[in-house]
Amino acid sequence: MSATVSPLRAGGAARPTNDRGLRFQILGSLRLWRDGTELEIGPPQQSYLLALLLAREGRLVSTADLIDLIWEDDAPSSALNVVHKYIGALRRLLEPSLPPRGTGSYLLRRGNGYLLAAGASRLDLTAFRALIRTADVSRAAGHRADALDRYVDALRLWHGSTSDALVGGTAASSIATALDGEFYDACAAAAELAIALGQPGRVLSSLRMAAGMAPLHEPVQAGLVTALAADGQQAEALSVFRGVRTRLAEDLGIDPGRVLQEAQRRVLDQTAAATPIAPPAPFDVRRTAAIPPVAQLPPDLPTFVGRSAELTILSDLLATGRTVIALAGPGGVGKSALAARFAHQVADEFPDGQLYLDLTDPTARGDRLSPDRALHGLLCSLGVPEPEIPAALDARVGLYRTLTAGKRVLVLLNDATDAAQVRPLIPSSAHCLVLVTSRAPLIGLAVLDGAHLMHVDLPDRTSARELIRRRLDRSPDRAGTNAPKDTATLDEIVELCGRLPLALAALAGRLSARPRLSLEAVAAELRSGPLRAFPTGDGLIDPRSAFAWSYQSLSPEAARLFRLFSATPATGITVAACASLGARSLPVTGQLLSELVDAGLIDECDRGLYSAHVLAKAYGEELLLATGTDACRDAAVTRLLRHYLHSCHLVGALLAPPSAPDVSAGPPPGVIAERPRSYAEAVRWLEAHREVLRLAVRLAAEAEAQVTPWQLALALGPSLRSCGRVDDWEEIMTVCLRAARSSGDRIGEAHVRRSLADARRTCRAGEGA
Repeated sequence: MSATVSPLRAGGAARPTNDRGLRFQILGSLRLWRDGTELEIGPPQQSYLLALLLAREGRLVSTADLIDLIWEDDAPSSALNVVHKYIGALRRLLEPSLPPRGTGSYLLRRGNGYLLAAGASRLDLTAFRALIRTADVSRAAGHRADALDRYVDALRLWHGSTSDALVGGTAASSIATALDGEFYDACAAAAELAIALGQPGRVLSSLRMAAGMAPLHEPVQAGLVTALAADGQQAEALSVFRGVRTRLAEDLGIDPGRVLQEAQRRVLDQTAAATPIAPPAPFDVRRTAAIPPVAQLPPDLPTFVGRSAELTILSDLLATGRTVIALAGPGGVGKSALAARFAHQVADEFPDGQLYLDLTDPTARGDRLSPDRALHGLLCSLGVPEPEIPAALDARVGLYRTLTAGKRVLVLLNDATDAAQVRPLIPSSAHCLVLVTSRAPLIGLAVLDGAHLMHVDLPDRTSARELIRRRLDRSPDRAGTNAPKDTATLDEIVELCGRLPLALAALAGRLSARPRLSLEAVAAELRSGPLRAFPTGDGLIDPRSAFAWSYQSLSPEAARLFRLFSATPATGITVAACASLGARSLPVTGQLLSELVDAGLIDECDRGLYSAHVLAKAYGEELLLATGTDACRDAAVTRLLRHYLHSCHLVGALLAPPSAPDVSAGPPPGVIAERPRSYAEAVRWLEAHREVLRLAVRLAAEAEAQVTPWQLALALGPSLRSCGRVDDWEEIMTVCLRAARSSGDRIGEAHVRRSLADARRTCRAGEGA
């Protein structure tokens, strides 16, 4: 073994007393030593803050990101002050002799954020990554023994899952999963080398730890099985295989995959130690100097319009040194076109090349491009002959970063699934720019790699109209759609499509291909059903295909909620309303809504209301009709209307003496009512739900639900009257009167007539005053 060792000592639980200065541990439980003595870090949130800064590995984290990561959606008004308090406490902990209000040498303020300056000599994560990079380069160059030494040094720095250090919410789980994934990848690479070199015993302890951390991670378990067998421990190897096979069957209901089955075969055939890895031929990076810089950017759309504000933001981010920018937004909103336009605008600033990779294939039902396949394509583009591309993922990452080191390269990655897919594709050079588009916000990429997350929203009405008009003007049969009548029809089409660029582009293509099809006919189709103007068929890129890509990635429960969401009123609804719609608890519904928001299928506004794009909602309705029954939809609508019925009664009890039918017994199972705690909260609730309640009454009049419109209206009436919303009251009662007459509901008609008379009397009294 080489004499070179890790910058941080691995192994024991305590540091030696002559180990001067600070030492940080995040690869396992969070620990801190000063001059060989372990320190108490402080309360949980303070420890979590330190862990987040350590996970960022010396890079800036804004205070806004810290607040989001610590409290997620439940940040108190004092959150910023609390962060500053924790920062001050940590500074005094790290440097006790620091004067009051001193910043010190470690926890540094930069602009509107903080960074922790530790380095490889003090932070185990930095030391681990440095060793892995060295191992990758050695392995790519064919120096396998040196590579194994570095891998073993790196693995010894781990003491358990980083989830022990990053104890928090969803974001913390994502960060810990990504960090642990680096350990699993390193274990797999080290095991492959150790077995090939006849030294499996050197990696067994790390493999056992990884297997305990990830009991269902098949590559890790397969590596342990093979290494045990290669070390002569066949009985334990088979025992490990049987254990993971049982866990897969009981927890996931699946059989072992190909990798685990192959590991078992090698144990049974006693060939685990007899399959040496052919060393890759050393690749001389200097050979790429003779290859012209690649220029792979997709064509810049000649019909691109608008987005001037977004392009300005991107230019400002590049000017301030951002090297990773991730654009997120729902499918079809125009993320890819925006990223391509900006990439073309700044391409001259990256003379060493522009790389492009599509990380998914929508026509193949969202087939995810794995990092190793992605790196294979990138390395080929950079001039590496295919036979010389390393087989292992970590070796490919090392070679890719070696080839891009010190260069100015632009990398455009389209339709990323998650941060783990993107992270291996980020060059190590600070002079490179990585543009990523994704439907989900890549929070892990922001925390661990300093990415700026930018949300791409729908274009404004003017830009959307210009988008379809410019495309039509390029067709000889459609040029000149500037007449007032055409403009009005185009505006209607734009609104019926919800200003979704993909939908407008698809309609423009259809209109160009069918010169005799009028704008009025297309508008009529959209009015009759938002998706009827879009033909179906394999390979078509239209709103359905965009939504289907996102829908297929959902869990079964989230997919069910998305389908049921199509039955909601047009305006936004709360978590409690969604919980009633799906008959699930509030915590479960909150998680499902987060999944739907991340998939870009629904949106959350700053008031905590959830809504869906008009075309996404229409797609959900098609799925509901295809996969559900009328009884299923009617039951969901009934639960939603009962949610509003009982919520209105509770609000009315605070605003006015209740005159609606008594529902004080509480909502039935599966329905969650909202309970304002004060008069002021009740007024705010009523104002926020004014439109959705009017639509709910109309929904009750149209649906086959077990809540009649007049029941809901009577529960709502006292609240509207006490808040002076008499016009709303009269309008709602008029709808209820028509519904009662249409259904022959004489009792309901009597209730409504009496309430209407009361509304008109109140209105006249107000006019007289």
